Amino acid sequence: MEDIKIGKSIIGSDHKPFIIAEMSGNHNHSLDRALALVDAAAAAGAHALKLQTYTADTITMKGVHTIDDKNSLWNGQELHNLYKMAYTPWEWHKAIFDRAKEKGMEAFSSPFDETAVDFLETLNVPAYKIASFENTHHPLLRKVAKTGKPVIVSTGVSNLEDIVESVEVLRKAGCKDIILLKCTSTYPSSPENTNLLTIPDMYTKHKCLIGLSDHTMGTGVSVAAVALGARVIEKHFTLRRADGGVDSAFSLEPEELKDLVVESERAFLALGKVFYGIQKAEEKSVLYKRSIYVSADIKKGETFTENNLRIIRPALGLAPKYWEDVLGKKATKDLETGTPLTEGNWE
Repeated sequence: MEDIKIGKSIIGSDHKPFIIAEMSGNHNHSLDRALALVDAAAAAGAHALKLQTYTADTITMKGVHTIDDKNSLWNGQELHNLYKMAYTPWEWHKAIFDRAKEKGMEAFSSPFDETAVDFLETLNVPAYKIASFENTHHPLLRKVAKTGKPVIVSTGVSNLEDIVESVEVLRKAGCKDIILLKCTSTYPSSPENTNLLTIPDMYTKHKCLIGLSDHTMGTGVSVAAVALGARVIEKHFTLRRADGGVDSAFSLEPEELKDLVVESERAFLALGKVFYGIQKAEEKSVLYKRSIYVSADIKKGETFTENNLRIIRPALGLAPKYWEDVLGKKATKDLETGTPLTEGNWE
């Protein structure tokens, strides 16, 4: 699988995981807070900062729906009003992106309609993210694909046919670099409904890089995803969950985001390769395996028994696998307690 370049960052099977910090609506309608979030994400080591680009009017209409789900974080919210609270003002995007780039991060967004793509093109974003709820919006996919930039697609609320169609639409419209994110679109998600074993299957089926858009609490699920082949991890983040905000309940705090960066890279490095044998780093440790030692003074001609031999550390004598071969043999010379038994000590 070929590597994909987003800005100055390289994403690929042989590269450490690319961590995306999703700001979403956690700026709580304060540009100062939004910039503080950028600074916190950079300090935590995130590789990219992502926004969502829409307005309430580009994503829905007033009065069409009120959420009626007692298990939803947004139960009782009228949809248009919810998006009005959650959206990131478009006039903030440049300042946020500029701050992210100053801090060494890539900066891009999820467009939710074609006008958002036109706007983001004026900011020269290096890539696009397609949200799960938009991944069957084929006109939007075509618009994004025609930019020629890498596209990251979340696959929540989608069946296999939906995903196959989305990839086909993107490729036919000219997109060469596609990354699919395993995603469960519940907020928060649970480990039980994340189904990470889908990740290697997605890689096989779609022949593209795979990642995870993770809405679970904590970092364990993301780290496990890396072990299964994910090379992009997207997580919502906030300064403090106690500050409130539309997505704060399932967002990482800065310390947790830093843990994610560190532990996901550690998981990646630990994958290594298929290897059996003693590694160079282990060579000195071989000494502390066990071997056969004289445990009581033995005279020449005396028989080796369980009473005068023991299997102990270190490994300066015969390996334990020769224990049965040695018992019953006779010593060829006097052997003192504490002597490692070696070949030539018996007949």
